[in-house]
Amino acid sequence: MIVTKKAISRRTILRGMGATVALPLLDAMIPPLTAAANTPAKPVRRLGVVYHPNGVIYDKWLPKGVGADFELSPTLAGLQPFKDKLIVVTNLYMDLAEALGDGGGDHSRACGGYLSGVHVKKSDTVVEAGISMDQIAARAFEGETQLSSLQLQMDDNSLVGSCDVGYSCAYSSTISWLTPTLPLMTENNPRVVFERLFGASDSTDPKVRAARLRQDRSILDSVTDRVKQLQRRLGAADNTRVNDYLTSLRDVERRIQKAEEQSAKEVPDVERPAGIPESFDEHARLLYDLQLLAYQSDMTRVITFMYGREQSPRTYPQIGVPEPHHPVTHHQNDPVKMEKCTAIQRYHLKLFTDYLEKLQNTPDGDGSLLDHMIIQYGAAISNSDRHTHGPLPTLLVGGGGTLKGGRHLVYPVHTPLTNLQLTLLNLLGVPTEKIGDSTGQFKELSEVGV
Repeated sequence: MIVTKKAISRRTILRGMGATVALPLLDAMIPPLTAAANTPAKPVRRLGVVYHPNGVIYDKWLPKGVGADFELSPTLAGLQPFKDKLIVVTNLYMDLAEALGDGGGDHSRACGGYLSGVHVKKSDTVVEAGISMDQIAARAFEGETQLSSLQLQMDDNSLVGSCDVGYSCAYSSTISWLTPTLPLMTENNPRVVFERLFGASDSTDPKVRAARLRQDRSILDSVTDRVKQLQRRLGAADNTRVNDYLTSLRDVERRIQKAEEQSAKEVPDVERPAGIPESFDEHARLLYDLQLLAYQSDMTRVITFMYGREQSPRTYPQIGVPEPHHPVTHHQNDPVKMEKCTAIQRYHLKLFTDYLEKLQNTPDGDGSLLDHMIIQYGAAISNSDRHTHGPLPTLLVGGGGTLKGGRHLVYPVHTPLTNLQLTLLNLLGVPTEKIGDSTGQFKELSEVGV
């Protein structure tokens, strides 16, 4: 634990046996002169990207009205409580995801170029895309955080399965690219993510995890004494923040342990990674809660999250959609299938809205976590039946210290999606001149312009 006589370091970490626990932003981390002036701790800026696979029913997504005078669509209606922090952006396209002579492969081209705006290389064995915008941000922030970024998704992180013919499965399995030839694979196991964030490097042995599970012990138990030492130096408000944060952390760990217990009860011939709940709801909420904890403790400032890989065959019987997701999106204008597609989109957005509520209720400096981050939510395919690459369903939520919410912005047809991403990087304080096929920035996103 690093503690100065004047203030607690923002990089304070509580270390214990098998645990490294970073802390949320506290008033005690403010430099003394600032604290004397009653100025809240200065927040940082963060970036999140949430990806919905297989396209949407666009007519059900598109809001009515333009500018501040707009009405949320049936699909987006659940976002009403956050309308003041919401910007829906219409008429963005990924023109370089078109075939351009390569034939089929729309899912791979769309997902592979979603955050880079490039035409990915068609090959079963060689991958080539572009550096994704999240990794541009991660490089700028990595000197301030323990992890440069996190890549999460609900499906498994295997590179095998159903993929577009002639394309590597890497293209449809991640939206994050560290280099044009290095995709960053996603993680779907909450236990692995939890221990990456809060477990020491020598505690990842499966036998150690199993022993801890049998003892019903938390990795937080080993830092209890250090927490008590720290709290003697803190004021009442900071102590409340620390207690609430550690309670949330322990709750997430217990839910992961419960999932592991349930997994252990499976019959031997059913292979299921430990720590992954059978319930889609609980799995998604755990991954969302881990994102919140990662932002709150400043372990990372950049996270991408995929609800599934492109061509995902996941079923959703819990909402009345027992058919696999990807086949039902080829609806051929069948109203029954279209309604099932819309139901999946609303379901994903409901879980996202629950996450936004937690971000809104988590203090951070002079506001909340949601006030100090930008989240891009959307898909790389518009009409799911025809595999069109625009107009793409795209929205922004949050503040990041710069966004002016409560609007529906409509740009000229075929405006590059990368124009939005280029603008976001610059608003986050990451000077960038061009991404993929970008042609300029959007001054309208911010109250102060760019």
